[in-house]
Amino acid sequence: MRNTTSTPLTEQQKREFRTRGHALKPIVTVGHAGLSDAVIREIELSLEHHELMKVRISGAGREERGNLIAAVCKACGAETVQAIGNIALIYRKAKAG
Repeated sequence: MRNTTSTPLTEQQKREFRTRGHALKPIVTVGHAGLSDAVIREIELSLEHHELMKVRISGAGREERGNLIAAVCKACGAETVQAIGNIALIYRKAKAG
């Protein structure tokens, strides 16, 4: 689990990331089994390579999707840029080096 102390994204940054993220396809899918350690590891790896990615949350109601997105962001030290339907666009700055 990763903990970051970075400042929240500004609206201008979110707008830019939404524009960049529009053409992205979901890289990781959180399925009916929920958020497992393997899924968190895969999201961690993807964020380290891409910084900005889409995650698909399938088989969950609106409230449960919101909770899963929040759990993903907390576990990975990421921030939600946008969530529409069952797709969340998340961002985490890659480590320098």
